[in-house]
Amino acid sequence: MVSRQSQFTFFQSRLRSVLQSCLVISLLVAAQSSLYAASVTASLNKNVVTENSLVQLTLRADFSDTGNGPELSPLQKDFEILGKSQNSQFSFNLGTSKALNFWVISLMPKSVGTLEIPPIKIGDHQSQAIKLQVNSAPQLLDDNGNPPVIMKLQASNVEPYLQQQVILSVKLYTSVALQNANRSVPAQPNLVIERLIDDQMNYETINGTQYQVITREYLSFPQRSGPMTIPPQSVQAMINTSSGRKLIKVQSEPLNLQVLPIPASYTADSWLPSEEVTISTKLTAATDTPRVGDTLMWEINVRAKGSLPEQIPTLDFNSTRQYKLYPQPPKFSNQKTVLGVTGEQNIQVEVVPTADGELTLPDIDITYWNTKTRQLAHATAKTQGILIAALPTAQNTNPKPDIDTSPLPAQPSSTAPISLVKKPEPAKAATLNDQASMASSPEQQESTSLSLRDWVIYALLTVASLLLIAGLYKRFKKSETDLPTEASVPTLQEFAPLSTPDEASAFNILIQCCRQNQLSELRANLLEWARHRWGDHEIRTLDDIKRLTSVQVTQLLMEAELMMYSNNPMHEWQGNPLADALEEYSSGQAKPSQASQLKALYPNF
Repeated sequence: MVSRQSQFTFFQSRLRSVLQSCLVISLLVAAQSSLYAASVTASLNKNVVTENSLVQLTLRADFSDTGNGPELSPLQKDFEILGKSQNSQFSFNLGTSKALNFWVISLMPKSVGTLEIPPIKIGDHQSQAIKLQVNSAPQLLDDNGNPPVIMKLQASNVEPYLQQQVILSVKLYTSVALQNANRSVPAQPNLVIERLIDDQMNYETINGTQYQVITREYLSFPQRSGPMTIPPQSVQAMINTSSGRKLIKVQSEPLNLQVLPIPASYTADSWLPSEEVTISTKLTAATDTPRVGDTLMWEINVRAKGSLPEQIPTLDFNSTRQYKLYPQPPKFSNQKTVLGVTGEQNIQVEVVPTADGELTLPDIDITYWNTKTRQLAHATAKTQGILIAALPTAQNTNPKPDIDTSPLPAQPSSTAPISLVKKPEPAKAATLNDQASMASSPEQQESTSLSLRDWVIYALLTVASLLLIAGLYKRFKKSETDLPTEASVPTLQEFAPLSTPDEASAFNILIQCCRQNQLSELRANLLEWARHRWGDHEIRTLDDIKRLTSVQVTQLLMEAELMMYSNNPMHEWQGNPLADALEEYSSGQAKPSQASQLKALYPNF
């Protein structure tokens, strides 16, 4: 009895120990599960840095489903992201697996002060926010007290007129070698900016320190009057210092412009600000003695200093009773130097005189605003005239036989031959007449027979010639019809058929394309509409559309082409102005405009 009780006590103690072990193992597993809960942890390699110094942000994700990785866009507000790397780790413990993913992001603060690294989201989890203290860095100076790098932003004119040329000069002064230099580019929403010429390099000594000066110049045209600020220009590079390599960032001062509006004294229809406008004309003929109906060539060359060729106003040409004018589309070109741009417009006009005498063409006059003297100016050119000869008249150069110009005797009014209505003569007179006629009859008969034979020969030759020509023509037509069909050239309609049924539907598609700013489809829709409107014989390229439409449509098409080949994304093109201009041209009715309307030179830039 005692032995049974002891055995029961032994089994009870063993069962208690087993239960306790299971409970401990369960608690350990629960603790480990809570310890390995999915989370995102963020940390910095240092919490206090100086400006222009790098800081590394480390993100750790304790789970495997990280999606596309960390969302770093919140960092771009206060930091520049210079680099990113990633690695992963896997561990196994007590039958469980654990995945760790790490990201190391290199950041550079954009400003000084206390900055916050916002929560970074990875998958369905995000990290905590972290504070970073950015202190001002002591300025690097050489033995003369000068900084190693200087950046300056200058303008050729701080008070330009609207759409007047302004040359922006960005000068980089360096006394040390720069590595991996990254320079900013001037940008302003109300400025059309493009590179002028290649970089210019020279050397300059400032306060005892010799600098290498690299000047980069830009051509700009303000598109709106009033105050305008160009942001500071900066350069970021690595340099070697006594304490090692260091990343520096230097920027210039901002540049302020005061853009003047169009003066009230300017009365011309087209606004043209220019330093100087010159016009040259020349009228040439193919021969030394041009006549009525010949084609002469009138060449006009307009040069505007400080303006683009598209800014030069379009010239009007009107025919008169003395001549007919057939102008060709103008050709644009420009010349860029350190002094700026000079736009050139070359126009060729075919002149057909319709009357003889001195051919005098009208003077060419262009009104512009002289930006140097700030006054209204005119450029005028006179074309030297040419003497036009009359058309030659047909004259008979064969010698004329002597003709008796004395008046003929009066003849009776009769339709019968004269010899049949003469009165009978006396017998003696009749005998003398018969003898005279008999004496002259052999010569007259011989002359009559020769003339008839010649006429017969001429008639036979003419008939033979006509038969020969008819045979040759029939043979040529037969050989032409026997040509293979492959030799025929397909028409434009066969090669590129129209996809719309009529002009109205093509025009609606074109307007919709412009309203939706679809620059990539503009060219095809323009050609589709133009072929409906003018036919395939008139339309080949966009230049034909420019030639046939209005000046406003032509300028907006040129702006669209510039956007196609510029560095700006194509989705930045605004097609509403072109849609309005096309509707005005199609309807013939101008839309209401504001009081001081001015077409932008390139509004899409």
